[in-house]
Order: sequence, then C-alpha cells, then structure tokens
Amino acid sequence: MDSLATLLQINKDRPPFIKLLGIKFTSVSEDQLEAEMFVRDDMITPRDTCHGGALMSFADTMGAFSTIANMPEDASTLTMESKTNFLRAAPMGQTLRGVCSAVHKGRRTQVWRTEIFREDGKLVAVVTQTQMVIAAE
Repeated sequence: MDSLATLLQINKDRPPFIKLLGIKFTSVSEDQLEAEMFVRDDMITPRDTCHGGALMSFADTMGAFSTIANMPEDASTLTMESKTNFLRAAPMGQTLRGVCSAVHKGRRTQVWRTEIFREDGKLVAVVTQTQMVIAAE
C-alpha cells in the first residue's frame, strides 16, 4: 500500500457529508488510520461541546475508510454495528484527533476501534464498529 498516495486520494475523494464535517485524514496504513475534525459552533450542544452525533459520524467515517483501504477495489462497505462510549466533553474550538485501529480484518467483515482525543490528549470517546465487506456482483 502506498500510504501517501492513498492519503492524498481519500482526502481528495471525500463525500459531501465528510467535507461538511470538515474531516481531514492525516495518516493511513493497512492497520491504522488517523484523522482530525475541528469542533465548530454549528456542531455543538447547548453546553458548547461537540454533539455526540458528530463524534459518532467522525468515528464511523474513519472505520469505513479504514475498511476501504483494506478491501478489493471493486467491493463496497457498510456499517453493520457501532458502539460508542462517551468519556468526556470536547469543547467548541478544539481540533479532535481520531485514531482508528484494526481489531479484525476478515474477507466479509472488519472490526475497527476508534479513539477520539481532545487537544490536551484526553480521551473523549471510544467507538467499536463492524463493517461488512460487499463483494462486487
């Protein structure tokens, strides 16, 4: 896998929702993907912290793109299951860092664990998700 070429390609080909969230991929390998997301004022709760749905979307995106980097080019993927543990708030104005690591990479399913960190290095959320790999017909 050419990590730099893959990184440049996934940042270039981000779908509209990923662009809307402002997710930028910073590192990619076969077993780990890293990305950043800035917490804007249109992504917050009344307490000026990142909305849980934005955090879950951030992690879901990372798990999906990690699967894409590890499946045949003509296959597709979808999220089968996702579980999120919210550990602490992520204040508005911070750039969050996500680290998505492989737990299981099978032919038909892949499991990924994403940890989301604040700028001070404290853990905000842990997400475990299962991705289905759909072979081309």
